[in-house]
Amino acid sequence: MSDTTTDDTTKTGDDQDLGAAGSQLSTAPVEDAPTANLPALGVIGWARWFWRQLTSMRVALLLLLLLSLAAIPGSLIPQTGVDETRVADFRERHDVLAPVYDKLGLFHVYSSVWFSAIYILLFVSLIGCIVPRTWQFVGQLRGRPPGAPRRLTRLPAHTSWRTSATPEEVREAALALLRKRRFRAHAVGDAVAAEKGYLRELGNLAFHLALIVMLIAFAWGQLFKSEGNKIVVEGDGFSNTLTQYDDFKSGNLFTNDDLVPFSFDVKEFTGTYERSGPNRGTPRTYETEVTYTEGADGEEKRTVIKVNKPLEIGDAKVYLVSHGYAPVVTVRDGKGEIVYRDAVPLLPLDNNVTSNGVVKVLDGYRNPQGKKEQLGFQAFFVPTFGGSASGTMLSQFPALDYPVLALNAYHGDLKADSGIPQSVYQMDKSKMKEFKDADGQLLKKLLTPGETMKLPGGAGSITFEKDVKEWAGFQVVQEPGGGWALGGALAAIGGLAASLFVQRRRVWVRAVRGDDGVTVVEMAGLGRSESAKVPEELGDLAGILYERAPGVTDPDPDGTAPEDTGTSGGPGTSDTSDTSDTSDTSDTTDPDSHAVPAEGAEQQ
Repeated sequence: MSDTTTDDTTKTGDDQDLGAAGSQLSTAPVEDAPTANLPALGVIGWARWFWRQLTSMRVALLLLLLLSLAAIPGSLIPQTGVDETRVADFRERHDVLAPVYDKLGLFHVYSSVWFSAIYILLFVSLIGCIVPRTWQFVGQLRGRPPGAPRRLTRLPAHTSWRTSATPEEVREAALALLRKRRFRAHAVGDAVAAEKGYLRELGNLAFHLALIVMLIAFAWGQLFKSEGNKIVVEGDGFSNTLTQYDDFKSGNLFTNDDLVPFSFDVKEFTGTYERSGPNRGTPRTYETEVTYTEGADGEEKRTVIKVNKPLEIGDAKVYLVSHGYAPVVTVRDGKGEIVYRDAVPLLPLDNNVTSNGVVKVLDGYRNPQGKKEQLGFQAFFVPTFGGSASGTMLSQFPALDYPVLALNAYHGDLKADSGIPQSVYQMDKSKMKEFKDADGQLLKKLLTPGETMKLPGGAGSITFEKDVKEWAGFQVVQEPGGGWALGGALAAIGGLAASLFVQRRRVWVRAVRGDDGVTVVEMAGLGRSESAKVPEELGDLAGILYERAPGVTDPDPDGTAPEDTGTSGGPGTSDTSDTSDTSDTSDTTDPDSHAVPAEGAEQQ
């Protein structure tokens, strides 16, 4: 009875003697060693060489690394498709770098030629790598595990013993045992061949296929995506058309017809905040109640949009991304007639919602001389005023505890008809004049709800109404490839885990009748890489099979039975010592005699 041994000294020539049994345990392509005196490649030869290099795993990993490095400038340098204002500001501040970045395409990295080249080469490399390996793997699944080599003792892990059971009984027991352990097993001649761990290669292929899916999803999403932002005041609504957005950007292949048809009305925004403690001012509730309809004639539905809980309509998702206040102001002319009345959204400047903006009166106003003019008011709003003793117009809390509106007044031409787009939150003062107070200074005043600021010379007034509305900022996103990208990422993780933690291995069990009429059982295992799992598993299998085909005592050369039964070690015992001497001994044995291997005599 021999121990299960592991032989780490297997020579290259020994591997070649294994034949089909030692064939690759994966679908990775075999690289032939270069030979001397190679002929000229020619055009077709160079094309094949280039294709083999492109579809090799080394090049695929290199391209993946290059793609990751190429994406770094896109996150560090402002991009034209994301923020045109930042790009323009960068150009103004960097006269030398900006032209260089333009030539290199660094302001539009993801649509540049060099980024697209890396992306396409990686895509082709993955496809060229995965297709042949997939067909090869299918062929392996349709085939059967290779038969046992002549000398199982040449394998890294092997064991043997002698038993009184017949060879047929041993092979039947081994076949049943291996199949029970989920091996693909079949009988080949005087041995049973089994293989397990196909999930490793399946995981490897799934990982590469998932990368292709992710690349396609990423490209599809970039080409057909859209993203727009809109501020909606309580009581107002939004329709998903291009003209309704405050700002909008989309992919190169996106068209207006791709917009999902829907509309919604903002009924109420609810925001509550921590009143005390270290988290004072932190939002506790941040949600907007809306009614929405899908399509032109859809049924009206009511829902609540919360942070990270968007409203999903078809391929579109409506996120709640910001919040602010919109004081209601009324502007009257010198005759007391209302020329403007509306809620004015102001932009927050800090976490306590200190806000600023402008009030623009473009039409309907005439000055005391009866001439048409435009009015402009710079507005500064705090929901919780700290009082005059604080000395600053900074909000002390984000809730409407003590709202105060500060206004500066101008009149003249706002240049709204110049054809140049203007921000609704900024005012062009180049053709505006200041309203002066009694001291000849710019007219300005702090107003609480219900108070009015009079304009000098009978020019009118502006009133801060008691109604202060709130607005919600929404981001409408359409990403057609998002689901595929997520599925590809999950599949890639699962495939990578399978390829890392599952080992493909083969096991052979040979049972033949020796010269003395006693059955000799040999077991051996072979894994893709050196691992302790193969010897351990082989020892476990050998121990179970040994119970079904127990060993017999080998006779001494003088014909007397030894006192030791020879079963103390058992086939499942692992021996990691160097067995090169043993391998040499087995080499001198006639391979066709099926005599007991040298390991079988070690314990006698």
